Amino acid sequence: MIQPSVPKNEPARIQAVHSYNLLDTLPEEDFDNITKIIASLFNVPISLVTLLDTDTNFFKSHFGVSFNESPRNISFCGHAILSEDDIFMVEDARKDVRFMDNPLIEEHNTIFYAGVPLISPDGYALGTLCVFDNKPRKLTISEKEILIAMAKQVINLFELKKRNIELTEAKNELNVQNENLKNFAGHVSHDMKMPLANMIVTADILRKKYGSQLDDKGKEYLDYLKHSSFTLSDYISGLLNHYESDKLEETKESFNVNHLLEEIVDLLNINVNCEINFPENDYEIDCNRAALEQIFLNLIGNSLKYNDKKETRIDITCEKKDSNYCFTISDNGIGIPKNKQKEIFNLFSTIGNVDRNGKKGHGIGLSTVQKLVKSLGGKIIVESSLGKGSTFKFNILVQ
Repeated sequence: MIQPSVPKNEPARIQAVHSYNLLDTLPEEDFDNITKIIASLFNVPISLVTLLDTDTNFFKSHFGVSFNESPRNISFCGHAILSEDDIFMVEDARKDVRFMDNPLIEEHNTIFYAGVPLISPDGYALGTLCVFDNKPRKLTISEKEILIAMAKQVINLFELKKRNIELTEAKNELNVQNENLKNFAGHVSHDMKMPLANMIVTADILRKKYGSQLDDKGKEYLDYLKHSSFTLSDYISGLLNHYESDKLEETKESFNVNHLLEEIVDLLNINVNCEINFPENDYEIDCNRAALEQIFLNLIGNSLKYNDKKETRIDITCEKKDSNYCFTISDNGIGIPKNKQKEIFNLFSTIGNVDRNGKKGHGIGLSTVQKLVKSLGGKIIVESSLGKGSTFKFNILVQ
C-alpha cells in the first residue's frame, strides 16, 4: 500500500475545507439524497460525500456504511484529490500497487472505486463524491458524466451553506453594531457633555472676568480648557478609529515586521525609561500594513501608558506557523484583573485604572484592535497578572 501524498498547497487547502464549517457535522438530507441517488443509479453498495481534513477523511454523507470517517492515510479519496483528471478510478484495488494490503479491501471489500474531486471556486480540492463496489468494474461514459455533474451539485450545496452561514454572521454582526451605535449615542451624550461644558464655561469666564488680560488664574483656566479639549479630541479620535476600522481597504503590501516596529516606536516619541525588544526573526510578510500598524500602535502604547515601574520593559515576538504569523507583546506593567480580562475587548469597557499621566481610558482602543485582528483572519487573547504585567497574543492569516 502507498499512502496518499500531501498536496503542495495543503495549508491553504485545509483552510478552505474549514471555511465551510462542515467537518464533524451531523448528516443532512440534501447530501444524503445525493449519495442515495448515486448508489441507486450506479448499483453500488457504498456512496460517499467526503471532506479531507489534516488526518481524517470525514464523510459528510455516507450511504452503505455506518461510520462517518476513516484515517486519511488509507483513504482512496486522499489519492483522488491529487488527480488532475475530472474523475479518479481504481478498477480493481487488489491489483493496484497503491492499494494492495489496504485494510479497507479486507474489512469492507472495497474492490472498485470512482471519485470526483470536489473543487471549490478558488481551486482547492476539498474532498470527493465517490462510489465503491465489491467487485471489479468500469464506468460507462454516461456514468462518468453523471458522477461529475452530481459532484458539481455537491459543491453548489457547499457554497450555498457557506453563504447562508456568512449571511447569518453578517446579520448577527449588524445587530451587534446597531447595539453598539445605541451605546455610542448614550455614551456620547454622557461623556462628551462634561468636556464641552468645561470648554464653554471656561471660555465665558475668560471673556467676562479677564478680558484681554490674563493673570495666573487666567492661565490656569486656559490650561484647564486645553486639557478638556485634548480629552475630547482623544475620545473622538478613538471613536473614529473604531468605526473607520471597518472601512480599511483590503490592500496588501510586503514589509519587514521589525522595520514596521521601528517606525511605530519613532511615532510614539517615547519619553520614559523604556526597553523594547523586537522579534529575533525579522519576517517579511504580505498583509494590510495599515491594520497591523494600528494594532501595534495601540498595544505598545498601552504598555507604555499603563506601567508603574521605573523601567518599562516590552518584549515582542513573532513566529510563523503554516499560513499564520503569531505575535506576542509582553510588558511589566500594572496588569489587568482576572475578572476583567474577558471584557476589555468590548467597546467602552474599562478596568478603572488611570495611566501614568493620571488619565482614564475610554474603552475604545482594544475593541478596535480586536476588530482589526479579526479582519486579518486572526484572534487575540490576553494573559495578565496584577502588578507583574500583561501579554497580548494574536495571529494574522497570510496566504
